[in-house]
Amino acid sequence: MSELILRHGLWLAICDGQKAMLLENRGDQIFPKLEARHVSEQKNPLSHEQGTARPGRAFSSAGRRSATEENDLHRQRAVSFLKEFATVINREVADGRIKQLVVIAPASALGQIRPFFSRQVAKALMDELARDYVKKPLHEIERALAKS
Repeated sequence: MSELILRHGLWLAICDGQKAMLLENRGDQIFPKLEARHVSEQKNPLSHEQGTARPGRAFSSAGRRSATEENDLHRQRAVSFLKEFATVINREVADGRIKQLVVIAPASALGQIRPFFSRQVAKALMDELARDYVKKPLHEIERALAKS
């Protein structure tokens, strides 16, 4: 990424595994004015607080058994949440409301949400930023993006 240009009408999808915001810039690059168009949150306790699931078993053709990795319930809920948010973005792009989009999320969340985007979203996607802005208030996000 060389420089993010906050054009008027640019949409920002800011998310992690627990909170997601779809924002529209109603200002410009010098004076951005981000307005929330969609916000969703989920409570996602740590895996050990959600209980445990027994590890799965794999059987070989020789009759041997071995344990598989234990399920990470926290990660599964985060991926499910990001999939739901991607569905919202896909619908907004398909309906023509989003023409240009920038996705801002921690690197792990970017990798998790990317496979759920439609081809139309891939065409509308202007940039991706690996940053964690989801817990910041809008005025701090505007300030941080205007500096970049």
